[in-house]
Amino acid sequence: QINLSFGGVTLCHRSRETEFTMPPKVQQKSKEQKIAAAMAGGKGRKKKWSKGKNRDKVDNKVLMTKEQHERLHSEVPKMKLITVSAVVEKLKVNGGLARRALRELAEEGKIREVLISRSQRIYTRNVTEDE
Repeated sequence: QINLSFGGVTLCHRSRETEFTMPPKVQQKSKEQKIAAAMAGGKGRKKKWSKGKNRDKVDNKVLMTKEQHERLHSEVPKMKLITVSAVVEKLKVNGGLARRALRELAEEGKIREVLISRSQRIYTRNVTEDE
């Protein structure tokens, strides 16, 4: 340490070696100790990722029963808006069977086509003049 005085003002200068001291050295673990620590502790269980929302698998029929066929001819022509998905929900049949059934009902004249596009078919009941 060096002290200098100039006209009543004292300047102090310290060397850098005396300012900074190293912390005491930590004893490093051996390989066996590291392996034992890794095997013993840790996070425990791994995080379980959610599988998303699971929908219930619907078991729609691929062939119509006699009762479903009767319901098709009695209930569907009375509906105001008839779509493939509405028939699938009502009769619990698959989409291909519902499309075929709606096509047959339209050919018989029981229902009327409103919109036929590549992706959606919309029918309505066939309203006659006497109703």
